[in-house]
Amino acid sequence: MGLILDSSVVIAAERGGDNVTQMLRQIVAATGDQRTVLSSVGLTELVHGIYRAQKAEARSRRDSFIRELLNDVEVYPYTKETALLAGKIDGEQATEPGNYHSFRRSVDRSNGAGSRLLYGDCQRAPLPAYPRPHRRATLNRTGS
Repeated sequence: MGLILDSSVVIAAERGGDNVTQMLRQIVAATGDQRTVLSSVGLTELVHGIYRAQKAEARSRRDSFIRELLNDVEVYPYTKETALLAGKIDGEQATEPGNYHSFRRSVDRSNGAGSRLLYGDCQRAPLPAYPRPHRRATLNRTGS
């Protein structure tokens, strides 16, 4: 089994002033030593944050952190098979009454089938040092 890092975990570590080595050591301490990857969707979100930064200093810090992360962590691809599975999961969950979820969660679940996910608000392995910095917008798909 392995871990797929959620972008919110990486963002919280960077904003908290940790470097990649410190972040990964805390993850290993909390979850055990196992293969840890970043999804290509998560990488897209992190790169988005670089270019969204309003100050050059923040942009540079984020860019350096992500480059260091990419030296240590493999990026798991978003394949055609992953897209088909994510769409299936999203569609099935959307038909359940009162089910609020994000498409991103479906993507990560399909991308990491058999892997544990690291979410600040929905985690199976506790990572108290990296709380989720904000809540993702979710869609109410009931009755649609």
